[in-house]
Amino acid sequence: MTDVEKKKLIKIITSRIEEVKEEIQELKELVKPIPLDASIGRVSRMDAINNKTINESSLREKTQQLKKLERALENSESGNFGICTKCASEIPFGRLEYMPHTTRCVNCVG
Repeated sequence: MTDVEKKKLIKIITSRIEEVKEEIQELKELVKPIPLDASIGRVSRMDAINNKTINESSLREKTQQLKKLERALENSESGNFGICTKCASEIPFGRLEYMPHTTRCVNCVG
Protein backbone atom coordinates (compact mmCIF):
# COMPACT_ATOMS: atom_id res chain seq x y z
CA MET A 1 0.00 0.00 0.00
CA THR A 2 1.34 3.39 -0.95
CA ASP A 3 1.50 6.34 1.44
CA VAL A 4 -1.16 8.14 -0.62
CA GLU A 5 -3.52 5.14 -0.32
CA LYS A 6 -2.83 4.89 3.40
CA LYS A 7 -3.62 8.59 3.93
CA LYS A 8 -6.80 8.19 1.91
CA LEU A 9 -7.87 5.21 4.04
CA ILE A 10 -7.17 7.08 7.27
CA LYS A 11 -9.32 9.94 5.99
CA ILE A 12 -12.12 7.48 5.09
CA ILE A 13 -11.92 5.80 8.49
CA THR A 14 -12.01 9.13 10.34
CA SER A 15 -14.97 10.29 8.28
CA ARG A 16 -16.88 7.05 8.87
CA ILE A 17 -16.19 7.20 12.60
CA GLU A 18 -17.83 10.63 12.73
CA GLU A 19 -20.80 9.41 10.66
CA VAL A 20 -21.32 6.37 12.88
CA LYS A 21 -21.08 8.48 16.05
CA GLU A 22 -23.84 10.73 14.71
CA GLU A 23 -25.98 7.70 13.82
CA ILE A 24 -25.44 6.29 17.31
CA GLN A 25 -26.63 9.55 18.87
CA GLU A 26 -29.80 9.48 16.73
CA LEU A 27 -30.46 5.85 17.63
CA LYS A 28 -29.98 6.56 21.34
CA GLU A 29 -32.82 9.06 21.10
CA LEU A 30 -35.02 6.50 19.36
CA VAL A 31 -34.49 3.76 21.95
CA LYS A 32 -35.55 5.78 24.95
CA PRO A 33 -38.29 4.07 26.97
CA ILE A 34 -41.89 4.64 25.90
CA PRO A 35 -43.71 6.33 28.78
CA LEU A 36 -46.70 4.39 30.07
CA ASP A 37 -48.75 7.54 30.31
CA ALA A 38 -48.18 8.46 26.65
CA SER A 39 -51.56 8.85 25.04
CA ILE A 40 -51.18 6.47 22.13
CA GLY A 41 -53.43 3.59 21.21
CA ARG A 42 -52.70 -0.06 21.95
CA VAL A 43 -51.71 -0.82 18.34
CA SER A 44 -49.57 2.32 18.15
CA ARG A 45 -47.87 1.33 21.41
CA MET A 46 -47.12 -2.12 19.95
CA ASP A 47 -45.67 -0.49 16.83
CA ALA A 48 -43.58 1.82 19.00
CA ILE A 49 -42.25 -1.13 21.01
CA ASN A 50 -41.45 -3.02 17.80
CA ASN A 51 -39.65 0.01 16.35
CA LYS A 52 -37.72 0.43 19.59
CA THR A 53 -36.55 -3.18 19.37
CA ILE A 54 -35.39 -2.69 15.79
CA ASN A 55 -33.58 0.52 16.73
CA GLU A 56 -31.89 -1.21 19.68
CA SER A 57 -30.56 -3.83 17.28
CA SER A 58 -29.31 -1.10 14.94
CA LEU A 59 -27.67 0.65 17.89
CA ARG A 60 -25.78 -2.52 18.85
CA GLU A 61 -24.67 -2.99 15.24
CA LYS A 62 -23.47 0.62 14.92
CA THR A 63 -21.62 0.38 18.23
CA GLN A 64 -19.77 -2.70 16.97
CA GLN A 65 -19.01 -0.94 13.69
CA LEU A 66 -17.60 2.04 15.60
CA LYS A 67 -15.32 -0.24 17.63
CA LYS A 68 -14.03 -1.89 14.45
CA LEU A 69 -13.38 1.47 12.79
CA GLU A 70 -11.58 2.80 15.87
CA ARG A 71 -9.47 -0.36 15.96
CA ALA A 72 -8.67 0.09 12.26
CA LEU A 73 -7.59 3.68 12.91
CA GLU A 74 -5.30 2.50 15.72
CA ASN A 75 -3.86 -0.23 13.49
CA SER A 76 -3.28 2.21 10.62
CA GLU A 77 0.02 3.20 12.21
CA SER A 78 1.29 -0.36 12.42
CA GLY A 79 3.37 -1.98 9.73
CA ASN A 80 0.79 -4.70 9.09
CA PHE A 81 -2.10 -2.37 8.23
CA GLY A 82 -3.81 -3.71 5.11
CA ILE A 83 -2.27 -7.15 5.51
CA CYS A 84 -4.56 -10.18 5.86
CA THR A 85 -4.37 -11.62 9.37
CA LYS A 86 -4.90 -15.14 8.06
CA CYS A 87 -2.70 -15.51 4.96
CA ALA A 88 -0.45 -12.42 5.36
CA SER A 89 -1.08 -11.23 1.80
CA GLU A 90 -1.93 -7.63 1.02
CA ILE A 91 -5.64 -6.79 1.11
CA PRO A 92 -6.62 -5.03 -2.13
CA PHE A 93 -7.02 -1.27 -1.76
CA GLY A 94 -10.55 -1.36 -3.22
CA ARG A 95 -11.68 -3.74 -0.47
CA LEU A 96 -10.10 -1.57 2.23
CA GLU A 97 -11.65 1.52 0.70
CA TYR A 98 -15.10 -0.08 0.91
CA MET A 99 -14.54 -1.87 4.24
CA PRO A 100 -11.64 -0.09 5.98
CA HIS A 101 -12.18 -2.14 9.15
CA THR A 102 -11.61 -5.48 7.44
CA THR A 103 -8.66 -7.57 8.56
CA ARG A 104 -8.90 -10.35 5.97
CA CYS A 105 -8.70 -10.62 2.22
CA VAL A 106 -11.61 -11.97 0.16
CA ASN A 107 -10.08 -15.45 -0.09
CA CYS A 108 -9.76 -15.81 3.68
CA VAL A 109 -13.17 -14.44 4.71
CA GLY A 110 -15.07 -17.64 4.02
